[in-house]
Amino acid sequence: MLGVAAMAGALNGAAALGEWVSRAAPVSNPKPAIVPTAPTVEEEPAVEPPPPAYRFDAPLPGRVVNSPFGLRQLPWEENGRLHQGVDIAAPSGAAVKVAADGVVKATGLSPTYGRYVQVMHKGGLTTMYAHLAGPAKGVKRGVYLRRGETVAYVGNSGRSTGSHLHFEIRNGDKALNPSFFLGRSFAEADDLPLKAASRVSRKVRLATVSKWPKGVTQAGKNGITVTRVKGGRVRATIPVVGGSIPSVAG
Repeated sequence: MLGVAAMAGALNGAAALGEWVSRAAPVSNPKPAIVPTAPTVEEEPAVEPPPPAYRFDAPLPGRVVNSPFGLRQLPWEENGRLHQGVDIAAPSGAAVKVAADGVVKATGLSPTYGRYVQVMHKGGLTTMYAHLAGPAKGVKRGVYLRRGETVAYVGNSGRSTGSHLHFEIRNGDKALNPSFFLGRSFAEADDLPLKAASRVSRKVRLATVSKWPKGVTQAGKNGITVTRVKGGRVRATIPVVGGSIPSVAG
């Protein structure tokens, strides 16, 4: 009887232990909790505007144009003529920068322009740098230059009245006013101010020069002598017809 009672007690204890374990054990596959989240929005990358198709810098940064584009009359000339570029005064030897990316078209020596460099740019445009001391090292026909690179050095060659740079921009053979281009950029070819830059005012500007070319102060036709006096004034001595006393016009 004691053995049967002991066995019954053990069975009851095992059953109670199993029930306790089943209640205390964790659920094998619990249902995950759902946490609401805001929908993610992918940000579109910023679109950078394309670089301008044309950009022109001043060939002598910080220097001032002292003879603009337009009709100009030199003191020893009878009539005005088109000054096809701009003159920028600078000391001899100052570095001249190429105004825009391009390929050197020509370098040479002209009786009027003196030493010069021509650079071709896209769209049929060319720039001219004249009255130079000479081109920069390595600058010759066919060389590619980036905007801002040194193309030449200021001089006083050719028909020049002092140390300066003569700078031109052309569309084919048509001279353009550089003031419409320098320091500006253009998104595409249609934005280039070709029509406005080709206009020439009817006003004739009398040029002021600091140095007269050789031969100008010597007697010209009919015995007329032109000289420059103190203060830069011009004096012409004209013989009187039929007499020996000259008249003087200042």
